[in-house]
Amino acid sequence: MANATPSPIRVAIIGGGLAGATLANALIKHSHLEIHLFESAPEFSERGAAVGLSINSQNGLGQIVSSADELLNKAGAVPMSSTRLVIGSGPDAGTLVHDLADDLAGREPGKVLHRASLLRELLAPLPKHILHANKKLTAITPRDDGRVKLTFQDGTIEDFNAVIGADGIFGTVRDHVLQDVAKEHAATAAGFWDCRCLVPFEKAKSILGAQHFEIDRQYGWLGDGVMCMHDVLENRESVQCVISAVETDPPKNRKRTLTREFLNKTLYNWQDSQIAKGMIDICLEQEGAQGYSQWEHKSTPKYANGYVCVAGDAAHATSPWQGSGAGMAIEDAMILGALFGEVSSPKKIPAAFKAFDVVRRPRCQRIIDSSRETGLLFLGKNPDVGLDPAKMKEAIAPRWNFIFGLDMESHKGEAISKFKEFL
Repeated sequence: MANATPSPIRVAIIGGGLAGATLANALIKHSHLEIHLFESAPEFSERGAAVGLSINSQNGLGQIVSSADELLNKAGAVPMSSTRLVIGSGPDAGTLVHDLADDLAGREPGKVLHRASLLRELLAPLPKHILHANKKLTAITPRDDGRVKLTFQDGTIEDFNAVIGADGIFGTVRDHVLQDVAKEHAATAAGFWDCRCLVPFEKAKSILGAQHFEIDRQYGWLGDGVMCMHDVLENRESVQCVISAVETDPPKNRKRTLTREFLNKTLYNWQDSQIAKGMIDICLEQEGAQGYSQWEHKSTPKYANGYVCVAGDAAHATSPWQGSGAGMAIEDAMILGALFGEVSSPKKIPAAFKAFDVVRRPRCQRIIDSSRETGLLFLGKNPDVGLDPAKMKEAIAPRWNFIFGLDMESHKGEAISKFKEFL
């Protein structure tokens, strides 16, 4: 009598944003897994405008999908030949502080693209029957046999061998993983707010100055307590414009209404800056313009609990100052994809999740802390640097080295080595 085909290992991914969709692509290639992706909203969608992918993030995506370049092109990614940081306020306004093109040293540039377009292309190759929208998770219950029972708001109940929470900064799965210490390690305000808006390319060019759009370059204008930035998106059809500032009184609902009076006061020492005036006008053209508090996880004791783990913003929400949020989610997916390639039976899942935790958590927390420090540096709030151009250049130049320098193969190798050790 022939041996029966073993049942596939059922894996639930909670959260259908960039982190969840990238993870689904990493896991779907393993034939011994049965993947299901659940999204609480009525449809799969992404909030926010731009996402930047450095070359190491692109390489990580290439470890997950075989045609990463094609996928990014379809999503309208614009190569950024440089990120130019310039003093925006005070006596040194207009002084070039740093150009990240200098750090590329012949390497491929980063790419900037619209979040919704990237999500669209990540979802496109996934089988439709594994995508489940309008499925809000309400309870996670471990079973005695090692399986995990998931209860959804619509009353349905399903069992899985593994559950991965990619459900964002305030997700349900994180609470289950951290249990009694979840509130102690919940996300809190990072100390900054920002307003982001999209405008047509030609409009941004006319308002902010044609000289800033001669090549595809990200510009950051650094000032006393505030920064303005713009990125080119969607195959040069649109531009993301951002105002970010220090926040000392974070609102409870994370949102603050923006008025011309408030923005003029925020940018009071930018004097007659075309950038400041243009950014304020662009921001206020939005109906009901809002500034949103940046939140982060200042500490997380573990990413995994038995057969359940968290990834992406659910594990390590960060402020955006080093543009690494999406990159961390891609790295998470790459590592989990490599680990689940080694998981031949459900009983090995806790060891895989423990290896993921040990390898990923130190790097991600370092990025969170570094990003916060970078924000203070950009806003002239580092007491040893201020807005001194020479000191800023010296302080900013090395900040991305540890992020860009990750060796993907070594990172995967370390995770698999830890997995075998924990078995």
